[in-house]
Amino acid sequence: MTNQIPIVDYLVLGNPPHLRAHGCDACDALYLDRRNACARCSGRDFSSRKLSNSGRVRAFTVVHRAAPSIPTPYTSVVVDLDGGGAVKANLLDTTEPAEITPDLRVELTTFVVGTDDDGTEAVGFGYCR
Repeated sequence: MTNQIPIVDYLVLGNPPHLRAHGCDACDALYLDRRNACARCSGRDFSSRKLSNSGRVRAFTVVHRAAPSIPTPYTSVVVDLDGGGAVKANLLDTTEPAEITPDLRVELTTFVVGTDDDGTEAVGFGYCR
């Protein structure tokens, strides 16, 4: 079996893969990065929360200019996840603006970003319709 590592700390490569957030125990605010205190209520206690793999597109943009090594165009989206939380990622299956609407239903998917000299695969995530 190939060794894989997630490209971000909040991606869990389980079965199925999913995102995990830090949830404030006092007010339920969700954060993908580690926090010392909650930005909403200043609470200091957090619990790990599994996020939904499905959601709806809140906003999107089609990117046409990027660093030379990044293929364009690609579609960047903000996804409001079912059950709470939001994440920015790429929509992987279209760059046609006419096919993308607010409230478009999407599902999390993972893909291999690259492989190091030892054969370890870095795994990223995005969303598909």
